Amino acid sequence: MLLAAWRRVLARGLVVAALTLAVSCGNDDQGPTIVVGAGNSMESNLLAQIYSGALSRTGVSTSVAPHLGNRTDYFAALDAGTVAVLGEHTGELLTFLDANSKARKPVAATEVAADGVNRQVPEPSVPDAVNRSLPEGLAVSDPADGTDMRPRMLLTEAAATRDRVRSIGDLTARCAELEVGVAPVPEVLRAPTATLRVSGCGFAGTKLFPDAAALRKALLDGEVQAGILGGPLALAPGATNGLTVLSDDDYAFRAENVLAVYRKGDLGDRQIRKLNYVAGELTTEDLVDMIGRIRDGAVPAEVARDWLDAHAL
Repeated sequence: MLLAAWRRVLARGLVVAALTLAVSCGNDDQGPTIVVGAGNSMESNLLAQIYSGALSRTGVSTSVAPHLGNRTDYFAALDAGTVAVLGEHTGELLTFLDANSKARKPVAATEVAADGVNRQVPEPSVPDAVNRSLPEGLAVSDPADGTDMRPRMLLTEAAATRDRVRSIGDLTARCAELEVGVAPVPEVLRAPTATLRVSGCGFAGTKLFPDAAALRKALLDGEVQAGILGGPLALAPGATNGLTVLSDDDYAFRAENVLAVYRKGDLGDRQIRKLNYVAGELTTEDLVDMIGRIRDGAVPAEVARDWLDAHAL
């Protein structure tokens, strides 16, 4: 009888073991790996790590393909199907897809008619224009409204006070008299600084500088009369000492919000929702903080994981 009881226990154990093995094998079968591509910038790689980590938490297998080159290069990879997802900026992406688009703002403009009803004016929002310009087979996530990766325009404090200039709109009437200096912000996903344009503002000339420090010196020395820095100022510490940052409520610089571009059919509804959840949480301050950590030696994948954990994503 003891032998028979022992056999029954052993049989139950084998059944449990078999079921456990079946479940384990099922969990390992995650389907094709979703490859998230990244360009050469630190921001692009960070976004790829965030998207890869977020998507993996939906139960799919993911990987990151870094250092794919410039925008043309990594969109070629997307077109070829070697990557499925990319991180982008709305304005930069629109310029790449449709250089002649007039869209500048993150939301469509409205006007109040004589009958008191708000109506949308013909100018579309940048995200709407992006959606209309996307090649067949591509789609985008929601834009991260909390991010603002636009360039910033600078004047010396003396010039801003003397001419009573506080916004880019205040400056546009005088742009033709001014030479502007342009410098990149390191690690930001951005087109070459030579391509930066300011709506309604045609400068007398443009000089390119290697970094924010060189641009600041040129402004203070009078070598140029206005400056454009190609991204958030917090990524270029000390860049504005003695300078005034002009506001841009009218979007003379096209809106630049972070979003994901992906191949239709490569992601399911759950993965697309996850990308939208990321967009709902990501802010400029988050990106600045994470890029700062990576500059200090942190591993990008770990930085991305910490951010996803902190936002329960």
